[in-house]
Amino acid sequence: MTSNSFQRGTLWTTLARRTAHALACGALCPIETTQTTLDDAGIRFVVRQVSSLMRKPAATKRSTGACVDPFLPHDPDLFVADVSPTHFALLNKFNVIDHHLLIVTREFVPQEALLDLDDFAAWFACLNEFDGLGFYNGGRDAGASQPHKHLQIVPLPLGDGGEAIPIDTLIDATANESAIVRLPGLPFEHAFTRLTPGSGSEMPEQARERYRALLHTVGLGAIDVAGRAHQSAPYNLLLTPKWMLLVPRSAEQVDGIAVNALGFAGSLFVKTAQDMEAVRAMGPMTLLRRVGLPREESA
Repeated sequence: MTSNSFQRGTLWTTLARRTAHALACGALCPIETTQTTLDDAGIRFVVRQVSSLMRKPAATKRSTGACVDPFLPHDPDLFVADVSPTHFALLNKFNVIDHHLLIVTREFVPQEALLDLDDFAAWFACLNEFDGLGFYNGGRDAGASQPHKHLQIVPLPLGDGGEAIPIDTLIDATANESAIVRLPGLPFEHAFTRLTPGSGSEMPEQARERYRALLHTVGLGAIDVAGRAHQSAPYNLLLTPKWMLLVPRSAEQVDGIAVNALGFAGSLFVKTAQDMEAVRAMGPMTLLRRVGLPREESA
């Protein structure tokens, strides 16, 4: 850890303290939800109905029409900790899950830029502090709401009862090896790999290499944009200290029901009771299939 990062073993306590502060001063605006579970394709999906999500303000526009970057400058009341020379941690202002953490680049980097070693080092520095799920929305069509690069972590479990992560039932059914594989029962293109336990410096390097391999496996390459490597298409990434799952995207939403990376972990969010009934009728897995890419069967 670097000199300007939090002291190891203190992040969760700091996160809880800053959450209490942000709630007290009104900087944090939690979105109340009701939680339902829907069983589909061997997964017990957690679906939260977020009726107040409709009131979440759109990105502020300047007179020039450009979006205001909420991270430059960031709201000091949402600040949690310095993570590294390249990243700091903020509370997610409009959180649906308590203690939702954003890990943000200090300087503006496009959300579509490929993840690098600094990103994974900051991510693991936080993931090693508490039991959480890391996720990344690679582009607007993958659920990203801000163009400034930010990684995210939510504490586990993702819902009440059942698996800590709903797709754990599928992960447990795969071989315990580091090969890149498909998870049984997922009807859309994706790539999954387990991670080998390692030291603090080894894990980010391993994750970066596996991330590149996952991108290659699903046919996503790198394109040059102003001298920086960007993704060739939108995707979602899920990360824990034990595994990674990458899913390429074809659409942001289906019939007004948006999906971000947490959807592929088995956690969905809807705005209204009508949306909840639509998900129930089509099935959560069908929703995921429609925002993903058709799965190519092996010869």
